[in-house]
Amino acid sequence: MRTHHLQRPSSWWMYLIHRVSGLALALFLPLHFLVLGQALAGAAPLQTVLDLTRAPLVRTLEWAVVVALAAHLAAGLRVLCIEFFAWHALQKTLSTIAIAFTALFGLAYLLALIR
Repeated sequence: MRTHHLQRPSSWWMYLIHRVSGLALALFLPLHFLVLGQALAGAAPLQTVLDLTRAPLVRTLEWAVVVALAAHLAAGLRVLCIEFFAWHALQKTLSTIAIAFTALFGLAYLLALIR
């Protein structure tokens, strides 16, 4: 079994996570603005859209957006630390911290959703 493609440095994986989470957030924003625009149309159209947010699929997508936001924030802070503080030797440590932050934030939000 060939697994050499999985043996990339942590910095490569963090780069990929940062880019993919950024794209996910960019796709989410127009939908978010569309929902906010319903508030301008009145309470009834907004309530109709908000009722849709109670569906399990929408809740799952909401959790995915929060995880993408946490991942993008953590990976971006990692890049800033490397660039501005020249912490190149700590890339693996910073990657681990970023992944842990994302996992903890995602778990906390998941627990809040199921309460």
